[in-house]
Amino acid sequence: MSAIKNKVQLIGNLGNDPEIINLESGKMLAKFTIATNESYKNNKGEKVTDTQWHNVIAWGKTAEIIEKYLTKGKEVAIEGKLTSRSYETKEGEKRYITEVVCNELLMLGK
Repeated sequence: MSAIKNKVQLIGNLGNDPEIINLESGKMLAKFTIATNESYKNNKGEKVTDTQWHNVIAWGKTAEIIEKYLTKGKEVAIEGKLTSRSYETKEGEKRYITEVVCNELLMLGK
């Protein structure tokens, strides 16, 4: 079980076109969001859809594939690990972000 201590699998749709960053070191970074939907019926019998947004980053060859093939709205399955980090805004406020570092990607749909 130790191999799956920090493992995330998500299937969802891209909320925007991926942001591609080419670093000075030569590495490529892809950043994007995906939306996952869960539907259920509330106590009145009405269908309710809950959408969760996930920040995703990918490096190297995975980022190259994302740059070439993924656009807003595309359905994907991703696998990776959760990471958290903090940063300071220009105004000096400390912000925290949790991201999925994608190491496997499967393009779904059309």
